[in-house]
Amino acid sequence: MATSFYWLGVSLAISSGISNHIGTVFQKKVVNELPDESKFMRSLVKERLWLCGFILQYGLGAVFYMIAQLFIGPALIPGFMASGLIVLAIGSVKIVGETLNKGEIFGIILMIIAFFLLGISELSIDITSINLIEIAFILRIVVFTLIIILFSVICYMVQRTSKRFKGILLAIISGFMFILSNFWVSPLIGVIAKIFSGAFSLGEMLLFIISCIILILSNFLGVLTIQKSFTVGQASNLVPIQQVPTLIAPIVIYFLIFLLIPPSIFSGYYLIIGIILIIISSFLLGKRSAQIEQIK
Repeated sequence: MATSFYWLGVSLAISSGISNHIGTVFQKKVVNELPDESKFMRSLVKERLWLCGFILQYGLGAVFYMIAQLFIGPALIPGFMASGLIVLAIGSVKIVGETLNKGEIFGIILMIIAFFLLGISELSIDITSINLIEIAFILRIVVFTLIIILFSVICYMVQRTSKRFKGILLAIISGFMFILSNFWVSPLIGVIAKIFSGAFSLGEMLLFIISCIILILSNFLGVLTIQKSFTVGQASNLVPIQQVPTLIAPIVIYFLIFLLIPPSIFSGYYLIIGIILIIISSFLLGKRSAQIEQIK
């Protein structure tokens, strides 16, 4: 049975997605209203709404995300973080001055059902109970990381010669990068307390350094590649495509990386069905998400 800490972690993951995307809406609203001749960054930092959005996205959202990782681990968080798509859909309605269509309302309903299924799956990962420097575990995460990098390199090489699929492949690369980002937060959290207390081993210090490097690079490349994909394809299609790898990866992470046994025979089915519903919802809400991304 799920503990109160589990549901707190679920709530924090959803709150992180909401906070992150509310911050995006606030920032885009201010950017959209700035006069063309204004000094861009100087004007932005003077706007309280933009500063509030920045703090929500990179401050509060990040804090919620890190604590959620501690309570429920990396398997469920990408799904719950998709809650931000609902915020983007509603936010774009307010900014663009349109109304939600039936497909988008259906997408929101599917997203809510998906959250319920993910919640009752109880597929949390207690990162503090895992021996992060066990040789077998290290080997698995190295293989996992190298496979993701290999797929990314293949997609990058193919997109250089394929105009038709260039945008799609760049979006997939971005998704791969965020897979690495989501996963490597967990080892970082698992060793960070020992690092700052001084009670760490050499292996834990190396894991801490590697985690920091991968997190910085993966987030940078993830943002860069999705922005590049927008220049060659429709963002309304590319945003949900980016989400697909990040939503599928938790299945691999839970069962093949951490080698965990589900708490219930139905847990795996709940996770898979929930992920499918979120992917469908992402495509239904993708247009609104894209509108926010493209506002200048």
